[in-house]
Amino acid sequence: MGRHRYKERVIRGHVAPPVPPPPQLAAELPLLLRLERAVEDEFRPQMLARLRERILDEDKALHGNAPRCPDCGRPMAARGRKATSFITRFGTVRLRPRGYRCMPCRCHERPLLTRLGVEAGQVSGALARLLALLGVVVPYELAARLAHLFFGVTVCPMTVWRAVQRLGAACEQYIEAQAAYYTDGRNPRPQAATPPAAVVLGVDGCALGMQVRTTRRRAQPGQQLPPLPPVDDGQFREVKTGVLLLPAERCEPRPGRHSVIRRVLCTCLGEADRIFERLWAQLCAHGWLSPTTVVVIVGDGAEWIWKRAQLFPKRCEILDFWHAIEYAWDFARLRYGEESAHAASWVHRLATDLRAGHLDAVLTRLGRLRVTTPEQGEALARLIRYYTENRTRMRYDEYLRLGYGIGSGAVESAHKQVVQARMRQAGMRWSELGARHLLALRVLLLNDQWDLLDRLTMSRLAA
Repeated sequence: MGRHRYKERVIRGHVAPPVPPPPQLAAELPLLLRLERAVEDEFRPQMLARLRERILDEDKALHGNAPRCPDCGRPMAARGRKATSFITRFGTVRLRPRGYRCMPCRCHERPLLTRLGVEAGQVSGALARLLALLGVVVPYELAARLAHLFFGVTVCPMTVWRAVQRLGAACEQYIEAQAAYYTDGRNPRPQAATPPAAVVLGVDGCALGMQVRTTRRRAQPGQQLPPLPPVDDGQFREVKTGVLLLPAERCEPRPGRHSVIRRVLCTCLGEADRIFERLWAQLCAHGWLSPTTVVVIVGDGAEWIWKRAQLFPKRCEILDFWHAIEYAWDFARLRYGEESAHAASWVHRLATDLRAGHLDAVLTRLGRLRVTTPEQGEALARLIRYYTENRTRMRYDEYLRLGYGIGSGAVESAHKQVVQARMRQAGMRWSELGARHLLALRVLLLNDQWDLLDRLTMSRLAA
């Protein structure tokens, strides 16, 4: 019998991997980055000096032209020069502009500051608009840090807040003036060369947490403010948002995904009449409101929407398809159970029939159902009543054939971009004015009209 030679196995212990080295940073900055910063540091003082020279030239041109009192109209008396400063893109500009005063009316005026469009001691010009842009996109604390990274300017969050409030107030005044102009039937409306056959108008509301206190809390040196209390149910306001789009400008970038080339957003805090006035103004401003244009109003069934839809004589009212299906789901969960496959199958059949325009058949089938509990009876009665009251707004097969769409996805998306992305982050509360000003600026940005701020005079902060 042959001998088998077995190789002796050596059992080795676990060998730990080598210790990873610490992360290494470059010994010096990239050359281009160093050169860019060196050039900026070299020429920033020169740009500030040149800006001051140009401002002094404007001051000389105003010499000898005493302004008139805005109240009584009489020439104002000179009161000498007083030192002042304001912050610009290139740094702080310090001047001694002439001051004037009307003794009877006790009005003060400094024509140079008025001509420059600045307020003493405040951020002005391009820097104010850049800070407001950051404050519109991100919270004020983060915007102040980004201002240092982007522009090399050190500011506090309150400075960003002031820029947003001053420019937001000016923007809100412009939007209100535009709405007042176009809602007055005596003013002419621009007309498009080829008026659209239809315009889709979607409108909806979402809740926004408001501040509990009417005055701002201020921390003393070395003091840390305690957390704010939870927001009660009564301390919310509804932000109403509207969106306008043209069905002819819908596109399908890839199969199953639909998008729009252009849309126009409107928003306001609370008032239903005001949001429809602003939507009317935007329709007029774009030339989308003609005697032949059909205004397609898509809503979730709220009564305030349908009442104000009567503002448009040539209209088509559509009940949001997914809200209609949600009512069916409420009944199906009670009848078949929360996670029941039978419930999903039942709702799917109902949705297919509604999309095909078979509403009468759906109502007949619902009327024949037998319920086993009072809760099911209430849900079924609510479903039938909801469909019956909105039956003229549920011709979904016709709407799809015309290309109108049957859902409120556009306005739901607008809510997320206008309100939720910036104003409904954790712990955020808003004053009424603060919310109005920020909403006005966010709509301006999302409508790609930010350059309008260059032609709006910044409002003064309340004393």
